[in-house]
Amino acid sequence: MPLNRRRFVSGAAGAALVAAGAVHAADAWPSRPIRIVVPYPPGGSSDIIARAISQPLSQALGQSVIVDNKPGANGNLGADMVAKAAPDGYTVLLCDVGALAISPSVYTRLPFDPSKDLRGVTMLAYSPHLLVVHPSVKANTLQELVALSKTSDLNFAVTATGSAPHLAGVALERASGARWTYVPYKGGVQAIQDTVGGQTQVLMNGMLATLPHVQSGKLRLLAVSKPTRMPLVGDVPTIAEQGVPGFESGTWQGVKAPRGTPDAIVQRLNREFIAAIRSPEVRSRLAGQGAEVVTMTGAQEEQFFDKERARWAAVVRQAGIKLD
Repeated sequence: MPLNRRRFVSGAAGAALVAAGAVHAADAWPSRPIRIVVPYPPGGSSDIIARAISQPLSQALGQSVIVDNKPGANGNLGADMVAKAAPDGYTVLLCDVGALAISPSVYTRLPFDPSKDLRGVTMLAYSPHLLVVHPSVKANTLQELVALSKTSDLNFAVTATGSAPHLAGVALERASGARWTYVPYKGGVQAIQDTVGGQTQVLMNGMLATLPHVQSGKLRLLAVSKPTRMPLVGDVPTIAEQGVPGFESGTWQGVKAPRGTPDAIVQRLNREFIAAIRSPEVRSRLAGQGAEVVTMTGAQEEQFFDKERARWAAVVRQAGIKLD
């Protein structure tokens, strides 16, 4: 047999063996515990969802599912860890997909590329942002808050510089004419705690983590960022109804895996995550906290990511936000 022919046969045989190995690995998956990396501190929206679905996921997959909080750099530390993890389906990222889409515009030296180094698995849930104030703030509507901000110094707590709630606050400030000073934190839990304590006066944050403090009376709700009102919070009007037409923002929790993870494993992850989030117990629990179950294919999640990246890049440019 000629040398080039032998090389062709050898190469084809090698490719077949690699393909067969990938199929076998996918068939055998999972054979050990799966780690869900949440790139934020415990108690935030992503953490709440990860812990709500970890048990049904474990039962469905027959393996332990470990929730691993790796906060830092506005979620980028944990995301980078997953981006560089082995693409074998045993390490996945559960985060605010919209916030992840913002990072490339905010950070000048991001150690990974979310579009190239991560692939979509599924979206899980959406919850609007709540605009809340400390009870001492003399404002009961967005219009009153805007007027007060022009005569008083108001500190606006943000979960992190360049986060989705931060940019939502910037967009709201520009659209409404409000004036406030942004105080960055290392996560939503800390931002909430300081607003409850009165160190900051205004907060815009995901509903899952913020609603309990509204229900307890520790924070006063002025508006929701969803296009329509939510019976769960009574007759509180939307931001769009209060002089900012078309305004909408929120948190979109979703799952991503390292780029290179086999299609068969991603498809299995997609099915099992969707089944877990749609289970009656989990769906009911999240609905009671203001989160709507929203699921997608991996491809649809990546399309959503690209749209969010373009949407918030314009806000970042206008606000002049840049971090190293």
